[in-house]
Parts: sequence; C-alpha cells; structure tokens
Amino acid sequence: AVPLRVCHQEIVKFDLEIKAAVQDIRDCPGPLSALTELNAAVKEKFRHLRGRIQELEQMAKEQDKESEKQALLQEVENHKKQMLSNQAAWRKANLACKIAIDNSEKDQLLQGRDILRQRKTTKESLAESASNITESLMGISRMMSQQVQQSEETVQTLANSSRTILEANEEFKSMSGTIQLGRKLITKYNRRELTDKLLIFLALALFLATVLYILKKRLFPFL
Repeated sequence: AVPLRVCHQEIVKFDLEIKAAVQDIRDCPGPLSALTELNAAVKEKFRHLRGRIQELEQMAKEQDKESEKQALLQEVENHKKQMLSNQAAWRKANLACKIAIDNSEKDQLLQGRDILRQRKTTKESLAESASNITESLMGISRMMSQQVQQSEETVQTLANSSRTILEANEEFKSMSGTIQLGRKLITKYNRRELTDKLLIFLALALFLATVLYILKKRLFPFL
C-alpha cells in the first residue's frame, strides 16, 4: 500500500496538474484533435486522483483512533469536493474551447468565402478588362483600317492629280510650240508688212514724182 504521506503528496500533485491541464484546455486554439489529446490526459490524471482519494479513504477507515479517522475522512471529503470542482471547471473549459474552435472555423470559412468572392470579383474584373481591351483594340483596328482606306484614296487622288498635271504639262508644251510658231508667223508677217509699207511708200513717192514731173512739163515748159 502507498504510505499516507506519499498519498497526500500525489493527491496534491494530481490536483495541481489537473488545474494546469484545464487551463491548457481553456487556452487551446484548436483543432479538435489537439483538444481530444488534452482531454485524454486530463481523464488519466482524474483516474489517478480518484484512485489516490479512494486509497486515502480506505486508510482513514483503518485508523484505530476515532479522531484521526474522522480527520482523514474530512480530508477525503474535501478532496472529493475539490475533484468535483475541477470536473466542473473541466467541463466549462471544454465548452469554452469548443465554442472558440467553432467560431474560429466559422471565421476561416467566412474568410475562405471572402477569398473566393474576391477571386470571383477579380476574375470578373479581369474578364471585363479583357473585354474592354478587346473592344479598344477592335476600335483601333477599325480606325487604322479607315486611315488606310483614306490613305489609299489620298494616294489615288494624288495619282490622278499627277496624271492631270502631266497632261496639262503636255498641253502647255503643245501650246508653247503653237505660241512659238505663232510668234514666228507674227514676226514674219510684221517683216512682210514692213516690206509692203516700204514698197507702197516707194511706189507712192514714184507716183508723186511722176505727177510733179508731168505738172512741171505742162505748167512750166520753159524750165
């Protein structure tokens, strides 16, 4: 049998260990598997404590002196009350820990939903951005196509203008030749006109000289 002094020491030791384990359960952040391990350790300590209290009770009943017997029985009753108090604290600690773990799991679930919602929002935003970019690129493509078409029309217009200018240049060259020919003809005509005037002047002078000569002979025969 365990000596009385050793029994007292072990009862006190298990009581303190149970109180510390109950506090560990109250502070347990989870998961449930960790809580289960702590509860298994507490159950084992309660088993040892209950055994030591039963041994102490048996020792009390075996005492010869009634005063020592009643003192030990009173101590046993106090240890039983303390054990019941520890069991109540144990249940409360388990309840508080489970509530905390449930709240933590709910928070994680809500955070997971928020993350999924954010991812969905991000995907929708990316899809909208991609759609806007696609529309912008299509708009740029249409604008470039219009610019290319306008450039082609401008080039065609320039080509037509160039062709018109070349035709006008050819016409100008032809007109220049005609003008030069006309200038030559006019110069030639002017020369001929001058010659004709000179001939007419000479003919007129000859005619006047002839008339004067005839008048002289008739009017002044003695001269």
